[in-house]
Amino acid sequence: MNEKQLTIRGLLIGSIGSIILTMSSMFIALKSSSLPWPIMFVVLVSMVSLKVLGNTNLQEINVTQTAMSAGAMVAGGLAFTIPGIWMLKPDTELSVPVLLVIALGGTILGLIFTALFRKYFIETKELPYAMGQAAAATLEVGDKDMKKSVLLFVSMGAAGIFTWLRDWSMKLPATLLSNKMMSYGSMAGIWLSPMLISIGYIIGPVVIGVWFLGALIGDFGILFGGVEMGLWDSVTAANIKSSLGIGMMVGTGVGILVKGIIPKAKDIFGSMFIKDRLGDNFINMRWAPFVLVIVAAAFTFITDMGIVASVITILGAWLATSMSAQCVGQSGINPMEIFGIIILLGAKAVSSIGETEAFYVAAVVAIACGLVGDVMNDFKAGHILNTDPKAQWLAEVVGGLIGAVVSVIILAVILMAYGSEAFGGEMFPAAQASAVAAMVGGISHVPSFIIGLVIAVILYFVNFPVITLGLGVYLPFYLSATAFIGGVIRLAVDKVCPQFEEDGKGTIIASGLLGGESIVGVIIAIVMAIQILNA
Repeated sequence: MNEKQLTIRGLLIGSIGSIILTMSSMFIALKSSSLPWPIMFVVLVSMVSLKVLGNTNLQEINVTQTAMSAGAMVAGGLAFTIPGIWMLKPDTELSVPVLLVIALGGTILGLIFTALFRKYFIETKELPYAMGQAAAATLEVGDKDMKKSVLLFVSMGAAGIFTWLRDWSMKLPATLLSNKMMSYGSMAGIWLSPMLISIGYIIGPVVIGVWFLGALIGDFGILFGGVEMGLWDSVTAANIKSSLGIGMMVGTGVGILVKGIIPKAKDIFGSMFIKDRLGDNFINMRWAPFVLVIVAAAFTFITDMGIVASVITILGAWLATSMSAQCVGQSGINPMEIFGIIILLGAKAVSSIGETEAFYVAAVVAIACGLVGDVMNDFKAGHILNTDPKAQWLAEVVGGLIGAVVSVIILAVILMAYGSEAFGGEMFPAAQASAVAAMVGGISHVPSFIIGLVIAVILYFVNFPVITLGLGVYLPFYLSATAFIGGVIRLAVDKVCPQFEEDGKGTIIASGLLGGESIVGVIIAIVMAIQILNA
């Protein structure tokens, strides 16, 4: 294995990139209520930067991109939750030290759980992690195969141009929706997204088919069918749909813990307690229990969450990050604010936590899930490229902690510049934070939540990809339909022209399309951030 992987120059490049991406991610998450995956952007920036400096290799590039991308999703976790506080109570004052504890606490939990979960999800379960596969393919093809490089970068350029015309020039629509279905509360249609089509292609027709089945159940079964048959009104239908989907994701998390993680607890968590035992075969984690105690104390006394809610938050982050790792691995989507909502509801059920502190719980969990979901893609790429996971994890530590500090600073600057009234309005809609605010009061339809949870646990134990089913039920239909198109294309290619995929051309084109939208999405986010700062 090449020893030149974790380098000073790589960490410097990664740190600078983490600062820039964290800043832009905070703005784009608040402004457009979305956050593009940063991995393809950081792959190309890291590759170009290190190749210009010379004497590099794929592993050093992989480690550098891990540091660079870590802060983006930390910012997303904070932006998708905390602004909901000001939407409910605009006069609420939050101190920077409290926000730092939240951001750093969530990041530290994410760092611990990525180290513990990596082997299980990457090597044991061998989840696809489409974004990670695409990143590895981009590095391998860009480094060696000229013909495939042309194919990669042509498809990347085409998707980039399309994304620019769609999201910046506004010359192309983002979605094609059915007005009739919208009257039932359904976002039926398709999202014109090369990235999501590519994710569907890389993941394959089976998992994507289950995902789409969930969308059919949620929109055409519950929203349209239930209302048409007079079973419930449209408001109740929306509550049933969201609660059922969330229940399925919670049930999946329970299934992951009971079937997958607890039976392997000695291997996964042994490095936290057993001397000289490397549970994940790359780093000793005996320091982790002490750090968890410090984090729990900080949550209890600095944020006033209380001991019960603090412990629930840490245990909940364990559950939620395992769900996030599975969800990203199977679908390429990481609904981090949903995982935050799930745990805040649990904390509210067993403690006397206040509304503001409930947001803290959601923020910690969302940050941890955002970091885990993002870095698992980096670990997947590293596994393909034979990168030292310890080098990647140390780079993740640097980039993640930088991202935590920078994201708090940027949020504080935005608050001072625009005031709390800007959140939830035209300036910063922050739709995810609004959803968290709406759920602080509790689950909207408890029977559906329980039904979804029970069904998911049962299906998980018979090896059914139930988390994608729940994701399909919960998410807007147009996202599921677009991913389904990619799965159908993959099925057709495998049946009609299997040699095309055996040569790797299909995955290379998909990786290019995915990368083009991802890269241009990040560039647009940076441009928007600059414009807002100069306004």
